[in-house]
Amino acid sequence: MTDQRKPFVVGAYYESSEDKQAFLRKVFDDTAKHYEAIAKWGWFGSGDWYRREALRRNGVTADMRVLDVASGTGQVARALMQILNSPEQVECVEPSAGMIEESKKIVPVVHHQAAAENLPVDSESFDFLTMGFALRHVDNLETSFREFRRVLKDGGTVLIMDVTVPSGTIPRFFFRMYFKYLLPFFSGLLTWDRNVFLLMRYYWDSMDQMVDIDGILENLRRAGFTQVQHKALLGCFSEYTARR
Repeated sequence: MTDQRKPFVVGAYYESSEDKQAFLRKVFDDTAKHYEAIAKWGWFGSGDWYRREALRRNGVTADMRVLDVASGTGQVARALMQILNSPEQVECVEPSAGMIEESKKIVPVVHHQAAAENLPVDSESFDFLTMGFALRHVDNLETSFREFRRVLKDGGTVLIMDVTVPSGTIPRFFFRMYFKYLLPFFSGLLTWDRNVFLLMRYYWDSMDQMVDIDGILENLRRAGFTQVQHKALLGCFSEYTARR
């Protein structure tokens, strides 16, 4: 089964689909030093609170061992550290070396440089797995979800937090205006970095071509997960949960 994505106009970012991951690693490496500031003002300072509450609401408890996939600069890992007994209970997986270096400055956990499709950790070794706002960067959903299931213990939970473009005409218009035009413009202006502008424009294009909700749920089921669910918040945030 394919991921059911819309055809991507690759020419603006990379020459072929095979070049996607190299493009992503480079653009995240180049913008890593600005990423925390962009994420903070771009989400109006709500990100830290939301991540912490989403983790608690979906079952993270103090004694769990948790893997954070596509961990970026460590935003989800920091939220986990406010819930868990020790940072030693968290491990991070991130493809971008630049993002890992930024994360290491403030997140004292084990970091692995790798993609979601090939997690360099032992099977059945985590109680909980998270991925925050990175699903659209994954090449193969079913392969990644099978890896998620492999590393979870029996009864373990996966939580995928992401953005979904609203379906209504008016909400979609304002969502598009913000993420396609305002966020890239002001991010580029405030950082004076063309790579930041490029990344934020790519964010919109990749969000606009995300696999639909049913496709994500189907891929989770095909990977062997049970109790697969989707929860929508405020019309544009999505939380996908499933159990091994």
